[in-house]
Amino acid sequence: MAATAAQVKQLRDKTGAGMMDCKAALEESGGEVEKAIDLLRKKGLAQATKRAGRIAKDGMIGHYIHMGGKVGVLVEVNCETDFVARTPEFQTLAKEIAMHIAAASPLVVRREELGAEVLDKEREIYRAQFADSGKPANVIDKIVEGKLDSYYSQVCLMDQPSVRDPNVTIKQMVAAATAKTGENVTVTRFVRFKLGELAQE
Repeated sequence: MAATAAQVKQLRDKTGAGMMDCKAALEESGGEVEKAIDLLRKKGLAQATKRAGRIAKDGMIGHYIHMGGKVGVLVEVNCETDFVARTPEFQTLAKEIAMHIAAASPLVVRREELGAEVLDKEREIYRAQFADSGKPANVIDKIVEGKLDSYYSQVCLMDQPSVRDPNVTIKQMVAAATAKTGENVTVTRFVRFKLGELAQE
């Protein structure tokens, strides 16, 4: 089924993908825009994986101050060249990630940064919840790992659903930026300040 110019424009506006990619995705999805978006996202993630090994040494510090000055965030978002770092799209991405951090309050950028003792403690808590359930150990293990995935989505920035679009994780947002720019885009670190936090400790 041939895609109309209006459909292609609509898909480009929603995804930022190239015209030919949008056209091909629409034809593959039978003209269904939502399915075409899914196809483009999957393609973007595949391309992002190929670029993940390249060094991202440029970029910018995204920042966001919540209304009233009660919460502030600085986040380092990297790319490969100054050219991409200066584009409005890249700067918007850095700003959106900073805003997300202000709202969602993650503990770390990615799950690998969580210490083994933290994960062991979480597993211990989850296992204790099912200690008297009578379920087999292997079933409890699967439940525990499922709960751990839920924990990651709460505390790891890259695993968190975007506060703007809960259907998209921050990892998928970054992968989409990698696909669109053709450069490896990464989030390196962040710091989140909340007024009075230290005073309460």
